[in-house]
Amino acid sequence: MYLQNIKLWNFRKYGSNEAFDLTSSNLNLNFTKGVNVLIGENDSGKTAIIDAIKLVLKTHSYEWMRIDKDDFYGNSDKFRIELLFKDLSIEEAKNFTEWLSWEGEGEDAVPTLKLVYEANIRSERIIPSDVKAGLSEEGYLLTSEAKEYLKVTYLKPLRDAKTELIPKKNSRLSQIFQEHEAFKGRDKGHPLKTIFEEFEERIGYYFEGREFEDQKGKELKKEIDGYLQSFYDATKETEIKVSEGKLKSILEKLELLVKDEINVGLGTLNRLFMASELLHLNKKDYDGLRLGLIEELEAHLHPQAQMQVIESLQKQKDIQLILTTHSPNLASKVELENIILCESNNAFPLGREYTKLDNNDYIFLEKFLDTTKANLFFAKGIIMVEGWAEEILLPSLAKSIGIDLTVKGVSVVNIGHTGFDHYSKIFLRNNTPDMSIPVAVITDSDVKEYEIINDEIQKRNSDTISLENEQKLTDLNGKSENNIQYFPAPNWTLEYSLLKSKFLNSSLIEVLKNVHSGTNWDEDSEKELAKKLLNKGLKKSDIAYKLADKAENSFCINKSNGALETDSINYLIKAIRYATRN
Repeated sequence: MYLQNIKLWNFRKYGSNEAFDLTSSNLNLNFTKGVNVLIGENDSGKTAIIDAIKLVLKTHSYEWMRIDKDDFYGNSDKFRIELLFKDLSIEEAKNFTEWLSWEGEGEDAVPTLKLVYEANIRSERIIPSDVKAGLSEEGYLLTSEAKEYLKVTYLKPLRDAKTELIPKKNSRLSQIFQEHEAFKGRDKGHPLKTIFEEFEERIGYYFEGREFEDQKGKELKKEIDGYLQSFYDATKETEIKVSEGKLKSILEKLELLVKDEINVGLGTLNRLFMASELLHLNKKDYDGLRLGLIEELEAHLHPQAQMQVIESLQKQKDIQLILTTHSPNLASKVELENIILCESNNAFPLGREYTKLDNNDYIFLEKFLDTTKANLFFAKGIIMVEGWAEEILLPSLAKSIGIDLTVKGVSVVNIGHTGFDHYSKIFLRNNTPDMSIPVAVITDSDVKEYEIINDEIQKRNSDTISLENEQKLTDLNGKSENNIQYFPAPNWTLEYSLLKSKFLNSSLIEVLKNVHSGTNWDEDSEKELAKKLLNKGLKKSDIAYKLADKAENSFCINKSNGALETDSINYLIKAIRYATRN
């Protein structure tokens, strides 16, 4: 079985000031059977989802969770959590016979299990309910035995793997080992007990002075015996032995290490700890839930190690994992079907059934997402561009109008061509609610103003240019939908629009003279630029770097807002302001 869905009403970020309505939850989120990775900026609701699951199911390592007023949305006095489990095997279903629901009819009916947990505030006191399950809205109380089959494995953020793996009473390692078939139910006659009894006997021999040349142990015991006999009589004698030899106690003395490695770092210990928890989740002959919750999977892990770990976890077929991460490195290796984006008090699975991205584009986009481009899933706003020149210039141009894209949490994503639909539609939903992350798409109109005829460059007819440009801008603007907005260049290319700008013309000419020093830019700069564009000889990146430096350090165009509205670079300014919600 696996956790297929969670619904939340007024739990932390997921709530509203409307009247409590059981027919309309504030979060309705589906999970996949395997790996689920919750991503999003800080305070986007990732931990709230993890904690809601923990609150209902509890954990194998007995983490304590106390409800307080911060768990209630705003001024609400009630929250509710519903968990739905599907794909129960016969062996799993028999543990919940009294509480099962059914989907389908007759022989096609399959069992499901719905859990409900509520808490209320009455007279300033928080009154939690017990976990219930069943067909009705309220459900029926689960027994303690049934709850045991629903516990989850949980790894907290910034976990102290070293503490979890060292010998101590009720160590996590001993708990995991006790549940494994190597030890479970084998307290009597286990080989480790025989080894321990032999060890205990040898300890006694040492303090009795038998079979050892070293007699210091015997002397120590004799000295203590003397004190004891002075308190009682000459018949009293001490016995020195290892404390209780129960299998549980033996396991509590075990430590997990990496062979032949000394003083290993936190990253290695973290991987070792996760390996031991996977052992627990994959234990044999267990009919309960196999669900692991891991917050900040990347904790203490080098970027390469992060990618190796997530690739390994995605190969796990018999367990379900719900993870949180802030790491673009890690996200770049996660299949899109397994990503859930948290934003605007909601959570959005990015699987094929949920978005308007074409099925063929899923494979395309997954190959495209390297560490840098995966930043688009962690941004508060996104600007998609078709080339290096825009990617280089935009952050500096934004600063020239008083906007810092980094501070605003906006990512500029260079896709390297004009096929924006292959990427942007991952942010469009098949059903409401829609995402609110602003996605600005900047693209050239690509309506040429010059052409080469008989090896000579000539200006095209101005009316033809105007008609083609008007149609192209109409087509591009028509691609805007919901939170995705297109901002096409009003002229041929970015560089052509920059040349026609009242604000950037002189700076661009200066840069062009520096980069293409062999060209006469004073006589007809527009024609010379067109010539290099048509012959693909323009050094766009070099020009963008130098112009970016000037835009950031030499001038501020924010002072002339009125004139900027009609300027040829206004499409860039509008895109920046849209993506930054400015």
